[in-house]
Amino acid sequence: MAALSARPDLDARLSARGLRSGFGGPFDFSLLAGECVAIQGPSGAGKSVLLRMLADLDPHEGEVLLDGQSAASMPAPAWRAQVVYQSAEPAWWEASAGAHFTAAQRGLVQEVMTALDLAPALLDVEIDRLSTGERQRLALVRSLACAPRVLLLDEPTAALDPASVARAEALLAARVADGMTLLIVTHSADQARRLAQRVFHLEQGTLTST
Repeated sequence: MAALSARPDLDARLSARGLRSGFGGPFDFSLLAGECVAIQGPSGAGKSVLLRMLADLDPHEGEVLLDGQSAASMPAPAWRAQVVYQSAEPAWWEASAGAHFTAAQRGLVQEVMTALDLAPALLDVEIDRLSTGERQRLALVRSLACAPRVLLLDEPTAALDPASVARAEALLAARVADGMTLLIVTHSADQARRLAQRVFHLEQGTLTST
């Protein structure tokens, strides 16, 4: 494994410069538009914390840039609308999934739900009555409905059956092909090989490239 250093790409979509917190770092790397990178490593290594720092959700030092613009230079909600983080167990703040979407998002929501083989009626079902797999797929619908430039996913298919995993991966691959940048935490080496152009490994506070 090789230690990471910042790539010199002037057209980088997302860049981390000296990014660190109490769990590890500094991290220096850049991701391109239309690139998928997988992060692997043992449980408790801080993979989720790294994603949350990139989304400006956890305290950190250093700098994160989106298309050359620093997170510190824009309001946090504006940053998080473009650098979208989806946790392994996403939170819901409305009674149903459908209540989380705006009218303007409905067309994209229906497109993504069809790709994930989700019935439209699920939007009106109370969250507590949905299965874990349904909630996980609807969380992906919610994330993609934001049309993010960067999507940070933490084990997004862990609760899904193989057919649902295949649909989710096909959808994500299509979005990456359209220019979205994807950083995905996954314990599945097979999933990393299928989706990612590069694989990072995080352990003991150090990020390396496999």
